[in-house]
Amino acid sequence: MSRFFVPKEFIKADSIYITGLEAHHILNVMRLKVLDEVVVFDGSGREYAGIVKRADRKSLEVRIKSTREPSAGTGPIITLIQAITKKDKMDYIAQKATELGVFRIIPVTTERTIPEWNGAKKASIVERWQKIAREAAKQCGRPDIPEISPVADFKTALIPTCEVGSPTSQVGELKLIAALSDKAIKLKDALKNSSGNKVVIAIGPEGDFTPDEIKMAGERGFKIVTLGRRVLKSDTAGLAVLSMISYEYAS
Repeated sequence: MSRFFVPKEFIKADSIYITGLEAHHILNVMRLKVLDEVVVFDGSGREYAGIVKRADRKSLEVRIKSTREPSAGTGPIITLIQAITKKDKMDYIAQKATELGVFRIIPVTTERTIPEWNGAKKASIVERWQKIAREAAKQCGRPDIPEISPVADFKTALIPTCEVGSPTSQVGELKLIAALSDKAIKLKDALKNSSGNKVVIAIGPEGDFTPDEIKMAGERGFKIVTLGRRVLKSDTAGLAVLSMISYEYAS
């Protein structure tokens, strides 16, 4: 059955109103018509099964037949603090991290970040990453969409705040930083000694975090972990650690 994303504000009573690019995709690419069955999700975890009630050239209306409320997941709530990578690798990270169940991605600049990052392009690129995450959620059958936070410098991303949803303000979180350090412990050991199901993992740039950045993270409660004997590239490391964490919590 075809599956589509519609913002919550377009879902009213027993009907869903679809316009714009999603309507174009449904009508002109998928070529659905009246009485065809569809599944719609609103990004919050809620899904709707329905049938196309009305369709014209640029919009359609879906009548809701049933609603599935968000379920309490058994996996960990993972926030990925990811150093910005070169070229389009962040697009790939946003897509695959969504498929692997990440809850939030915080893109950061570090002392060794290679790509130049200026204010003029911040908003549009973060918006693109969010769109990629939304499309990935739609394709993989995920009912919610991870949040892509605004780009921040690494120090700012580590500072605890009282803001609701802040990655460093959650009680009982396990905070980890993957780094090439003699003080690093195995990721498996860090997870075994953890209580709760909230994890923040920081992944550095190609040249790793600097000693000062590692020290700063340690002062803010982050444990230094190793991901194994091989040195992984930044875009590989983030995705590998998401898989490792999910596996350890599930087993």
